Amino acid sequence: MKALLWHGKQDIRCETVPDPVIEEPTDAIVRITSTAICGSDLHLYDGYVPFMKPGDIMGHEPMGIVEEVGSAVTNLKRGDRVVIPFTICCGSCWFCQKGLWSCCDTTNRKPEIAQKLMGHAPAGLFGYSALTGEYPGGQAQFLRVPHANVICLKIENSLPDEQVLFLSDVFPTGWMAAENADIEPGETVAVWGCGPVGQFSIQSAWMMGAGRVIAIDRVPERLRMAQEHGRADVIDMSEGHVYDRIQEMTNGRGADRCIDAVGAEAHAFGSVDSMMDAVKVMLLQETDRPHVLREAIMCCRKGGTISMPGVYVGLGDKIPLGAFMNKGLTLKTGQTHMLRYMEPLLRRIEGGEIDPSFIITHVLPIDEGPNAYKTFREKQDGCIKVVLKPWDEPRAQA
Repeated sequence: MKALLWHGKQDIRCETVPDPVIEEPTDAIVRITSTAICGSDLHLYDGYVPFMKPGDIMGHEPMGIVEEVGSAVTNLKRGDRVVIPFTICCGSCWFCQKGLWSCCDTTNRKPEIAQKLMGHAPAGLFGYSALTGEYPGGQAQFLRVPHANVICLKIENSLPDEQVLFLSDVFPTGWMAAENADIEPGETVAVWGCGPVGQFSIQSAWMMGAGRVIAIDRVPERLRMAQEHGRADVIDMSEGHVYDRIQEMTNGRGADRCIDAVGAEAHAFGSVDSMMDAVKVMLLQETDRPHVLREAIMCCRKGGTISMPGVYVGLGDKIPLGAFMNKGLTLKTGQTHMLRYMEPLLRRIEGGEIDPSFIITHVLPIDEGPNAYKTFREKQDGCIKVVLKPWDEPRAQA
C-alpha cells in the first residue's frame, strides 16, 4: 500500500509498504478513503516530538470502509463506513470507565518512555511516535485499527467524507477546548491560532453561548476565515501588541476565557520572549516556545479560565506563574476525550448546525502528501487544511 513515511526532520516520503493485517481479535482493517494533515503533525515534521524513527507512518485523522474485522468485533462488518479517532482506547480500564478516554491506561505500547518524561503514560495515538505507543498512522491506503469495537464511529448517512472526516480530531478538539474554557453566556472568548482547531474552537464558543469571540493570528487567510465563517473580531498579531488590543476591546477587564490553539511552535515576530525561545530551542535549552501561553495569562481577566488544546511536547520557561496565581486563573488542557464528543457532534452535523468542510482549502492525492506538508508548514497557497485521498486522484483547491 501507499503511505506517507517520516524519514527525518522535514522529510516526508510517499512510499510503498506492506499492508496491515489483523493482529488481535479486537482489530479491524480499514481502507482509508480520506485522511488529513493536522497542525500537530507539523511538530513531527519539524522534529519537535522525540522517538520518531525513519519509516514511521504519519497521520491521525482518517476515515474509510471496513475491509476485515477480528473475531471479537461484533458491532462492525465489512463495508461499514467509519471515522477513526486519533486516540486509541480500550474501553475497560479505570480511566476509560471514567470517560477520560485520552488517558487510557492500557493502549500505550511503550509506557516506560512516556513515564520517564511525563510521570505517567497517556493513551496510544495513531502516527505519533513511540512516546504514544508507536502505532502506524492513517495517512495510508489501509490502517489497522486496534480496539475497533470501542473506538470506531459508524457513519450511517450519505454525508460526504469532507463533512464528517474532522470528527476524527479537530472538531471534537475545538469543542473540548471551548468546553474546558467554562464559557458562560455573553462572555468574551479570545482564541490564539486560527488553524483548524482554532476555527472549531471559535465555532464551538458561539454554540456554547459566547457573546464575543476574538481571533488572534498573523496569517491573512486564517484571519479572513475566522472573520467570515467564525464571525469573530480579529487581531493581526503582526500589527501590534495583542495585550493592548484586548485591553482596548474589553474596556480594560481582559478576555473572560482564553484558548491557546497554537501550542509548542508559537511564532511572535518582534517579541523579546519569542526571540529568546527560538535561540534556546536551537541551543537545546528548551523544547517548546510557549509565547501564546504567556500572553494568554497576561490577557485573561482575573478569575478567568485558560484552555490549552495546543500540543506541547516538553519544557518551556519564563511562564508568568506569579500573574497566573495572583489573578486566580484556571488552566485546563489535555488530549481530547474523543469518544465523549464524536457521536454528539455527528448529530449536530446531521442536523445542519455546522458544516465542518468549510476549513478545507486543498484536496490532493496521497502521492502529493510530501509537498502538501511543506505547503501547509510554510502557510503557502492559502493552505489551512489539507485532505488527502489515498485512492483517488483529485486535484481541488477551495
